[in-house]
Formats: sequence, structure tokens, C-alpha cells
Amino acid sequence: MLPGERRAAVSLAGIFSLRMLGMFMILPVFALYTDKLAGATPALIGLAIGAYGITQAVLQIPFGLLSDRLGRKPVIAGGLVLFALGSVIAAMSTSIYGIILGRVVQGAGAIPGVVMALAADLTREEQRTKAMAIIGISIGLSFSVALVAGPVLDHWVGISGIFWLTAMLACGGIAVLYLIVPQPVVSRVHRDAEPVPAQFLAVLRDGQLLRLDFGILTLHMVLTATFTVLPLVLRDDLGIASAHHWYIYLPALLLSVAVMVPFIIIAERRRRMKPVFLGAILIVALAEFGLSMWHKSLPAVAILVFLFYVGFNLLEATLPSLVSKMAPPDSKGTAMGFYSSTQFFGAFLGGVIGGWLQGRAGVGGVLLFCAAGALLWLIVATSMRNPRYLASHLLQVGVMDAHHAQLLAQRLTGVRGVAEAVVIGDEGVAYLKVDKHALDELALAEVVAN
Repeated sequence: MLPGERRAAVSLAGIFSLRMLGMFMILPVFALYTDKLAGATPALIGLAIGAYGITQAVLQIPFGLLSDRLGRKPVIAGGLVLFALGSVIAAMSTSIYGIILGRVVQGAGAIPGVVMALAADLTREEQRTKAMAIIGISIGLSFSVALVAGPVLDHWVGISGIFWLTAMLACGGIAVLYLIVPQPVVSRVHRDAEPVPAQFLAVLRDGQLLRLDFGILTLHMVLTATFTVLPLVLRDDLGIASAHHWYIYLPALLLSVAVMVPFIIIAERRRRMKPVFLGAILIVALAEFGLSMWHKSLPAVAILVFLFYVGFNLLEATLPSLVSKMAPPDSKGTAMGFYSSTQFFGAFLGGVIGGWLQGRAGVGGVLLFCAAGALLWLIVATSMRNPRYLASHLLQVGVMDAHHAQLLAQRLTGVRGVAEAVVIGDEGVAYLKVDKHALDELALAEVVAN
């Protein structure tokens, strides 16, 4: 990567992580506030936890389309202002209803897709995957830090202080945006990084992609529902003070990452993606079932939380890869847009259903629901076709008319290692799916040159 590309990737990852850190920090502590907020019930606590997800899911794609017209940075800044405003509303609220409103406004700052589009503006096609990977890693790190920092900060400054800190993080993101993120020379639609309205219907009809959308919805529904009760398990059933909950979360997260890496290697390099994927779903289901049965045993909870994170982290890593493999070469951005929206809708459902069930069926009922959701996902995923082990590859081919674009696409698919090729003539870009191990790069360069 060029220095400017590294600067863009790292700074945009910083904006993403500052926002997600603020979003996630209440996850491991907010369930403990049922008796501390006016009007709070388990159902309303769950709604507050997941409320950001509904506005995020609804507005994420429109924000991306809006940024094509108004520019990336103004839309990102506006989203961060909304996020900060929601944080302030929640920080100043003494009732559960004010916090729900604040969380809804937080989610309305739906900028992840715009950040990805700006990253595409600032990187060359051949370096874009690296930039997206850096941003993806930052999201995982912010989630891990939030699980540890949330309980500690709650002990020091309370939930109001966490929301004030969240507002400050959003303001820090605006500073990073204008002081560090480079200004793109030109902004245009990148079919590999952002949704294209003309492709919406085709993507929504694709059964393989819908299976993956259902999967990410279920995964984040299960995650959010679990955290409507897990803090209560640690405090009430196991007698662990909330400030020390990270004693459970941190070792589980660190060990799960260490265990996950070999399975990722097996899935990608040895081309065993589907068995690893199905096994990870089964691990999540078994961990949730185990927690529902043995949530009053400290050793059992510690082991089962670790197993949950092994499965969760594996799925978080493999699902985007599967979307990339399954999506048509010129529809990756659209497929990822709907995937991301269903992820946030899953968080909303998890909070609402988890809180409602906790008030009626208790901790065990919520965790059994999570286990059942994961098992249903396993059934749905079993019929998924084996993924092709292909990578996205973009080429600048120059602007041309539709006829010549079609001819070039035919010639490109004749190159060894090229499985699919779509040439968008008015953009001057060829979107390919290639087998990197078989790709004849010299022949590919010769076709483009001629």
C-alpha cells in the first residue's frame, strides 16, 4: 500500500472503531440497570440495548446513496453528529425511555457503508481488500475492548458517564475525519464496496446470499439476546461484582482468538469452509444450550462463554468471506450492504426478544431461545452450496461502449484462472472472480492491453 492508502485505511479504521466502541460499551452492563432507571423493565432494557439496530439497518444503505450525491465526508460527519447527539440524550436521561430515544438516534448515524465507500475512493483496486481488512480488524478489536472496558467504566462513572464518553469518542471521530483522513481526488460508485440500486432485486432473489443474510441476522440476534441476561448471570447467580465481569470476558476472548486462527487456515487454505462454518454454528448452539442448563456453575459458565466466542469469532470471520465468494463479481458491494443491514436488524431483534423473554421465562428461557435460533440457522445453512474458492479482482480497462465491454468480458473469461468477468463499460472497470492459484496473470495483462 502507498503511504496515503495506509493513512486512509488506518484513520478510517480509527473512526469506525471509535464509533463501535461507544456502541458496544453498554452491552456487558446495561442489563444490570433494571432497578436503577425510572420505568425500566426487562423488556424495555432489552429494547434499549438493541434499539440502535433498527435505525442503523433502515438508514445504512440510504446514507451510502446520499454520500454519492453530497460527498463522503459531510455524510460521515453528519452521522457522527447524530451519534454524539444520541449519546448526549442517553447520558442526560434518568428514565429508560430517554435512553431508548438516545439509542435510536445513535443508530440513525448509520455511516459504516459510507466509511467503506470513502475507503474505496482512497485506495487502488488492487489494495482495497487490505484496506477493508484493516477496518474489519478494528471492528473486532473495538468489540473486544468494549467488553472489558464497559464493566470497568460502569464501576467508575456509571452508565451516564459511558454515554458521555461515547459522545466524546464521536467528536474525536469527526476530528480524525477532517484532520487525518485524506481528501479523495474524486468520488464515484464502487460496485465492490457500496450498494448499487439497480442490483437490489437480483441480490434479494439470490438464495445463497439470503442464507448468509439470515445467518448474520441470527448471529447478532443471539449475541444481543445473550447479553440481556449474561451480566445478570455473572452478578446474581455467580456473585461476581459487575466491575470484575471482565475477568470472564477477557480470557474467553483472548483464548477464543488463539483457537480460531487454525480453523480459519483450514477453512481457507485447505478449502474446508463449509464444514468449519457449520461446526462453528453448532458450537454456538451447544454453548447457548449449556449456559441455559449450567448458568449457576462458575467453571461451566467460564468454559461455555469461551466456546461461544470461539464459534462467534469464527462466524464473524467466515461470513463476510462467504458473501464475497457467493456474490456476483460486480455485486459484492450491494450484497455486503444488505448483509450489514440484516446484521444490525438482528441486534435489534435480539434486544427486543431477549428482554421480553427474560421478563417472562427468565435467564434459562432466553438462553434456550438463543440455542434454538442457532439450531435453526444450522438447518438453513446445511443446504448452502459449497463455496467456490475465488477472489475478487478488479481491473481498469478504460471507458468503452456496451458492445466492446461484452466482447472484453468474453475474452477475460477465456483466461486461465478467471471464473467470471463483468465489464462495466461506462465505468471502465472489469470485475473478476479468479482462482489466484491458477490465474495466468501474463495472459490477463495481455488481454487488457489489447
